[in-house]
Amino acid sequence: MDFTRNGFPRVVITGIGAITPLGRFPDFWEALKRGESGIRRIQSFDPSALEVQIAAEVLDFDPTQFLDAKEARRMGRPAQFAVAAVQDAMADAGFSPADLEPIRDRVGVDFGSSMGGHDLAQQASFGYRTRGRRPGPFSLIQSLPNIPAHYVSRVTGALGPLVCISTACATGTHSIGDGFNLVRYGRADVVFTGGVEAMILDYAIAGFISMTALATGYNDNPAASSRPFDLNRTGFVFGEGGGILVLETMERAVKRGARIYAEVLGMASSSDAYHVAALDPDGSGAARAMTSALSDAKVNARDIDYINAHGTSTKANDSVETKAIKDVFGEHAYDLSVSSTKSMVGHLLGGAGAIEAIATVMTLYEKVMHPTINYETPDPECDLDYVPNVARERDVRYALSNSFGLGGQNACIVLGAV
Repeated sequence: MDFTRNGFPRVVITGIGAITPLGRFPDFWEALKRGESGIRRIQSFDPSALEVQIAAEVLDFDPTQFLDAKEARRMGRPAQFAVAAVQDAMADAGFSPADLEPIRDRVGVDFGSSMGGHDLAQQASFGYRTRGRRPGPFSLIQSLPNIPAHYVSRVTGALGPLVCISTACATGTHSIGDGFNLVRYGRADVVFTGGVEAMILDYAIAGFISMTALATGYNDNPAASSRPFDLNRTGFVFGEGGGILVLETMERAVKRGARIYAEVLGMASSSDAYHVAALDPDGSGAARAMTSALSDAKVNARDIDYINAHGTSTKANDSVETKAIKDVFGEHAYDLSVSSTKSMVGHLLGGAGAIEAIATVMTLYEKVMHPTINYETPDPECDLDYVPNVARERDVRYALSNSFGLGGQNACIVLGAV
């Protein structure tokens, strides 16, 4: 077996952990294949005063299953999710902290969050302004975007590179790509990577309502609200959660007899340099990210079988992403299959790319593409195969996962079957 590719060590995925509105991994993946929706009326606060009263929440999550109760109370929800996900990922990869102890200096963490623990910041600010209660000593620190990455390093005992990328909705994908480079370029032997978010807060929902970005008119039918690429889409749905992938060299994985899900082949990022909250309508930034990722992977565009789309269910994003795919792949775009995980779990912001990468990995591993649900009325501007409503088997050998974020942040990773 060749343990190198293009002159560098091959980097493979050997562990998965996810905390999502559809449960933990592997339940999350099974629910995606069934086309289930995790979007419901908001339960974490009373949304009655808001025009949009739905979101994709992680329900029945008990952090004390993974953490000491006292420490859990001090942590923001994103960090709690991260600790849970990394414990699942370690177990799935067949690692314990004792296994990693001899190589701690060579174990890295590349894990992002676009917003961090805003739940704690909101509580501290509200308490201070309304009751004069002085914030706790760690309330500001625990709200920083890099704190989930800190806890991932603590759980794993990692002493190698510790990176937190915060690139809005591209965070998870960007982090995985960066983690891939840490292993590929020999800076770490094992990397825990991904992203997380927990921003289902009243003021956050209200702010995106003001932007007219959220799906409206579905308070009585939440499961139908996220409808990427459908003509009648009205906006995205807030979600929360996150995911972690374990990356390591193929040589190490084979020697220890690890299960290998898929291989990371390439990554790229790009900027639109256009608008703080809108994709460049010509799709050139998204196209550059995909083209550069393919070049980095040294994979021909015509060899790609599947794309896990950013697919937000907004009017602009879905049509621009479709245009970008056609610009990159030409006529081959019509031979591709494209699906949107967000149709079932909404938009997890910094966690989106991580759980979408997990869905892409499992597509390669099981040769099953999850559907884009709620696809009922074709849009002439969105004319590709979006795997509508029902999962489909396909011998997927190479795949892309796309993420495009606020501020013109674009990221793409190329994955391959092993």
